[in-house]
This record gives sequence, structure tokens and C-alpha cells, in this order.
Amino acid sequence: MFRVRVNKIESTRDLDGNLGKRIELLEEREVNPYIVRPQSDDVKMAQDIMQALQTQMPFLPQRSQMATPKIILFLTEHEYDSLGITFDVNQIYEVGLENQAIRFRKV
Repeated sequence: MFRVRVNKIESTRDLDGNLGKRIELLEEREVNPYIVRPQSDDVKMAQDIMQALQTQMPFLPQRSQMATPKIILFLTEHEYDSLGITFDVNQIYEVGLENQAIRFRKV
């Protein structure tokens, strides 16, 4: 089981011209700030510069989470209605994969 966040919902058409939706689900994971990195002098200097910039410039936020595309659904309107889920942007879902089925549970 894993968690995904609805990142984007777009209107689209399938190959037959039927209206549908493209739903992009991202998996978000916490970034471990204590990841072991090579500590050569160059790398250490670059890390120190980045930390100094992030503390002085608010437009360079330090990321505590990484988001990667996990599932992209292309559904016709009929398929979307049959799914029985109303996806909303930024909504979190737990996704379970079992017995050849995908299950979504709203968190």
C-alpha cells in the first residue's frame, strides 16, 4: 500500500473523440536530510553554499518531500463515473494493489 496525491486533472479526448479525464497521481516521500553523500572538499563547499543561499533567499525553499509520478489515468467520462471516485486536486489517497485490482481509499 502506498499514498498518492492528485496533482492534476485535465479534460481530454480518447481516440474515438469521447470526452474524458487525465488524472495524474504523484507519490510523495519524505526526503531524509541525513543521506550520506560523498564528502570531498568540492561537494562540501557546494553544500555549504546551497545551505547559505536557502537561509538567505526565501525563493529557494528547502524541500522536505519529493514527488514522483506514480499513476496516470486516462478515463472516458463513463469510465470515470463507473469508478465511483471523485478525484480532487491535492486530495490524498491510499492505493492498494491486490488480486489484480487497484483500490483507492481517501485519506
